[in-house]
Parts: sequence; structure tokens; C-alpha cells
Amino acid sequence: MLSRFLRPLRNFYLATGLVLLVWMLFFDANDLPSQVRNWWKLRELEKDAVYFQDKIRDVQNQRQEVLGNDRLREKYARERYLMKKPTEDVFVIVDENNEPIEK
Repeated sequence: MLSRFLRPLRNFYLATGLVLLVWMLFFDANDLPSQVRNWWKLRELEKDAVYFQDKIRDVQNQRQEVLGNDRLREKYARERYLMKKPTEDVFVIVDENNEPIEK
């Protein structure tokens, strides 16, 4: 006799649960497609962060090399910023990849 009363109640909870699940998966502000999009964006940003950390490390190493040696500092300024003395011309010889031949 008690099961007769519980069956509609159980169906009500099942239907309510399904409606809530569908709402959470597709209509909520944090729905499943948004979560997947945010996850992919996070992965891309993490890759970018690794790339830029490598670039920062390279620039710091280059800076240490240049600031530690007066001759390299002058060479760096002449090649990168085309600085020169008033009475001279600067020529930078580059290879096919547009990289200076002398490193």
C-alpha cells in the first residue's frame, strides 16, 4: 500500500532531477559548452605563458652577457640600434635568415 504512494513521488524526483541536469548542462551560465571552451582557452594561455617565460629567460641571458662586457655592449648597441660614432659608418653583415654572421 505504501509503494502505491511512493511511486508518483519517485517519478517526481526523477523528473525533477532530469530537468535540473538538463538545465545545468545546457542553460546555466556555467553550462557544459562554456566549460569546454574555457578549458581550451586555459590550455592555450598556459602554452603562451610557457612561450613567454622562455622568451624572458632568453632576454635575461642576453642582457647578462651584454651588460657584463663593454665590448659586447658596444657591439649590441651598434647592431640593434644602429648607433655609431659621428665619423664612422656601420655595416652589419647578415646571412640568408637575416641573422648577423658574427655572434
